[in-house]
Amino acid sequence: MKMERKDNRFLCYPFMRESASTVDYEIRTDSLTTRIGEAASLTADIPKVHQDLMGLLPMAYHLNGSVRGKLAISEDDLQSLSSLYDEYVEEVKEEIRTFLLPQGTQAACVLHVCRSEAKKSVRALHKVSLERNVPDILFDYTHLLANVLFVMAVYVNKVSGVEEIRFTSKSYKMR
Repeated sequence: MKMERKDNRFLCYPFMRESASTVDYEIRTDSLTTRIGEAASLTADIPKVHQDLMGLLPMAYHLNGSVRGKLAISEDDLQSLSSLYDEYVEEVKEEIRTFLLPQGTQAACVLHVCRSEAKKSVRALHKVSLERNVPDILFDYTHLLANVLFVMAVYVNKVSGVEEIRFTSKSYKMR
């Protein structure tokens, strides 16, 4: 960081050595991983969710390094995530029939933030794909991860006895 003295104050001029979108992607996936860790810390009383989040933590970091480094997400990883999604959907299928507001317990709210971070990671990955080749499996895994985090949030609310709140859009016609 370059420091310049001006009027008895120091002004900082941060500079970035890299301008490639990979840097933004890595920052996004680091934020995602951090938030998954936060969610795990809030779900110790729900062992299944806690264990599943602890399994997703290293996977989020594998997403992080898979663009610039060696691809660390496999078809088996994608299949495992798909199975996890199916497990949670089976538990909350009635609750997810409609669009829901992101609310509930603190753990559920943090899981909704995780879901949002996963979606932001997909967008950052798209920007990387405009600069370099990105394996499709990274898009598939990150999209599915967002969906898993959503159904986990709904599940946490359900086992905690918190009712979901349906959202009805005034902008879009709902089915």
